[in-house]
Amino acid sequence: MHAEPVLILTMKWGTLYGPDYVNNLARGVRENLARPHRFICFTDDAAGLDEGVEALPLPDLGLPPGHKDSRWRKLALFRRDLGLEGTALFLDLDQVIVDSLDPFFDLPGDFYIIRDDDLFRAKPLRRVNPERDAFLHSVGNSSVFRYRVGEHAYILDAFLADPAAATAKYEISQQFQSAQLAAHGHLNYWPRGWCVSFKNDCVPRGFASYFRDPALPPGAKIVVFAGNPKMDVALRGGGQKWYRRIGDVSWLRKLWEQGRG
Repeated sequence: MHAEPVLILTMKWGTLYGPDYVNNLARGVRENLARPHRFICFTDDAAGLDEGVEALPLPDLGLPPGHKDSRWRKLALFRRDLGLEGTALFLDLDQVIVDSLDPFFDLPGDFYIIRDDDLFRAKPLRRVNPERDAFLHSVGNSSVFRYRVGEHAYILDAFLADPAAATAKYEISQQFQSAQLAAHGHLNYWPRGWCVSFKNDCVPRGFASYFRDPALPPGAKIVVFAGNPKMDVALRGGGQKWYRRIGDVSWLRKLWEQGRG
């Protein structure tokens, strides 16, 4: 038995994602997580969210006066005073849960995240700069990560010590976050194949896509829409390129909409 409910966290702000993204994700979690849990959405607009979704205000990033770049607001999840306690699994809104999430809580260790390179095909030109290549290979993709709330506040502390320097040195927040985690010995990755890329792992490569429809790789638990096509486009049957056909994805759309109605 699991006495303490685990936390499932997501974030929604602005108008890019509607409440259906939150509701569908919450249903996917409910269908695929056996242990007790709370589904929490940090948002600036709770309209349209289902009853089972706990809506909380977006946590303040704590930027100093004059620094208005809020693109890295996900780092606010590492506040010491987030108002929550326990183990949390963060999920971006644009992904489809396709199998049990319980294994994400069974792995021992402090922090787990997707290795970003596991979602993308090899980039040979990156090897021109071996040091940069090694760093990028270590970066975690923050679409899916697990942590103990309040135990990694050093990430946010380091950012707030000099936000301008951080955003100048690192292209995106997950690079900065990964560097801090690695420096503290807390950077661990999900087993490869648990979180898969729709484009690179489900859609057949090249002209093979003209003969086979997208399929779920064995062992996959979450389908992530890294890069293009975005999830809403792909689930409508879009995202075609001359070198890449996207065939029947009705199976994935059904999983995304599972339990609706």
